[in-house]
Amino acid sequence: MLAGVSPTWYTYLEQARGIQPSREVLDSLARVLRLSEDERRYIHRLALGGVVQATPLDAEVPLEALTEQVVGMFEESPYPVYAGDNYGDILAWNPAACEWYEDWGALPREERNILRWMLVSPAARTRLPDWEADTRDAVARWRSEMSKHPNDPRQQAQIAEFARLSPEFRAWWGQHRVVEHRSRVRRLRHDRLGAQALRIMVIYSPEIVPVGVVLHLPTGSR
Repeated sequence: MLAGVSPTWYTYLEQARGIQPSREVLDSLARVLRLSEDERRYIHRLALGGVVQATPLDAEVPLEALTEQVVGMFEESPYPVYAGDNYGDILAWNPAACEWYEDWGALPREERNILRWMLVSPAARTRLPDWEADTRDAVARWRSEMSKHPNDPRQQAQIAEFARLSPEFRAWWGQHRVVEHRSRVRRLRHDRLGAQALRIMVIYSPEIVPVGVVLHLPTGSR
């Protein structure tokens, strides 16, 4: 009753009679049975083949502190490192990220979003020699990321905002291109340091999902 399912349906589920529960029903059962996030993810993988709308696992260190600590390890690195969430919000970054991208700390908090920055910032078109290809790729990756959090009202609001701010986004979003997160080379241009090609790698940990740490690895080319 608490989960909103009938005793017969639940009995069939326990007996593995071919019941195909939705994500919402699984989450309701997880809540009523007081499952941990680890256990909720486990039943998602068993029933759905993957985790839908993962939340950070319980950890000894708060998510924000852990994220800042990871990025802080790269304080002296000459290569950009930043942490972002599934909305594209930039949560932490090292000094090299300010050198090669922009001083995100100087922007209003609501504008600290990597996709928004790429779409509307004049600096993005200067710092990214392949601006169109890089930004189209970022839009396609974001669409793929959105599938993990269907019907999220904030993401729907972001789509409307980006479409209002950027005619390129309106055109690219309508093409429905999808790209999974994988490493790729991005060329960056700096007025003083010159141009350099860096391989972007996104690192995830179950403790900080849906936050990822974005590394820039040297490729030896320019």
